[in-house]
Amino acid sequence: MKTESIERRDFPVTELRAITDDKGLRTITGYAAVFDSLSEDLGGFREKIEPGAFKKSIKKDDVRALWNHDSSYVLARNKSKTLTLKEDEHGLKIDITPPDAQWARDLMTSIDRGDVDQMSFGFQTITDRWETQNKEEIRTLMEVKLFDVSPVAFPAYPDTEVGLRSLEEYRKTVIPSNDEEEEEEDPLITLNLLAEEDELFGIINQVNGGTKNE
Repeated sequence: MKTESIERRDFPVTELRAITDDKGLRTITGYAAVFDSLSEDLGGFREKIEPGAFKKSIKKDDVRALWNHDSSYVLARNKSKTLTLKEDEHGLKIDITPPDAQWARDLMTSIDRGDVDQMSFGFQTITDRWETQNKEEIRTLMEVKLFDVSPVAFPAYPDTEVGLRSLEEYRKTVIPSNDEEEEEEDPLITLNLLAEEDELFGIINQVNGGTKNE
């Protein structure tokens, strides 16, 4: 189900690192999302990301890297080639070349120390798939439009309003409405009613026959 609103998901990633190359250039590298890994309960459903979900978006969309999803702190942008986004077998890999600004240098220090070790991404669902496994409803993100990737200090509470609306649409396809349930008749009840009618007609015929004899 395609959605219009932006959703956000957070991932703790051990791969988030601040790296300095031989020329002294500092970069942030890690994964903004991991494939085929079930999320925690998001309020009635769990979620996973299918490999290839970002493939179209990272080729055509203008994506930013932000600090804590704050557009006042732009770390990088794929359009300016300071942000590299690539899918591999593990997930969505990112490489950020941050600006030479004090707040960015402070962030790099926090990543070095392990104080910041989570990534988040903002997206819009293009295509998703729902299924029920072991009585759990699972949403698979098949294709998304990516807006931003962000190192975050605290994981935000997942914005699942859009996902819950998609879940309701899925439930309508697998759970009949009350009206539909009421329209379905139990065949046993129908047979019992027919038998009662036959019995009633028999009694009426007996009464009519007795009246004529008198």
